[in-house]
Amino acid sequence: MAHITITEADLSRREHRDAVVDLINSYAMDPMGNGKPLSPEVREALVPGLREHPTTMIFLAFREGRAVGIALCFGGFSTFTARPLVNIHDLAVLPEYRGEGIARRLLEAVEEKSRRIGCCKLTLEVLEYNTHARRVYEAAGFGEPRYNGGTGGTSFLVKELSRPVKRGGTE
Repeated sequence: MAHITITEADLSRREHRDAVVDLINSYAMDPMGNGKPLSPEVREALVPGLREHPTTMIFLAFREGRAVGIALCFGGFSTFTARPLVNIHDLAVLPEYRGEGIARRLLEAVEEKSRRIGCCKLTLEVLEYNTHARRVYEAAGFGEPRYNGGTGGTSFLVKELSRPVKRGGTE
């Protein structure tokens, strides 16, 4: 098996910027992603947006110099513990490299950094029918949260918002 290197992304490096866009685009095309590629506008805006977001944390997996996996995370804050947390927003491995333990290695890197910066927990969301990913996450110690003495789980809800009006444009 080839050597896998996990590194925290440096968005000032072109190869890291390109890897982020290419890996997120690959994930977007996957049936467990969005089922279609990123639009040219999103591809163009992705890295600048990530650079502007103050809590972005990205890990890249490389195999023989090729970027083959990504863990794209954002920091948050737990009011119940008064400590930071990390949300793993996107975790993806190129299809031809799945099953080699790359996702597990990315999760370990995120966890190690999160512990180092004093986080209380890691969070993520996963599609109910993505049984392979669920097994990977469960093997890494993730599970359904239980609050209030274990009397119920949580549901992830979404409210989509319209795109903001571009500055200088008309409403």
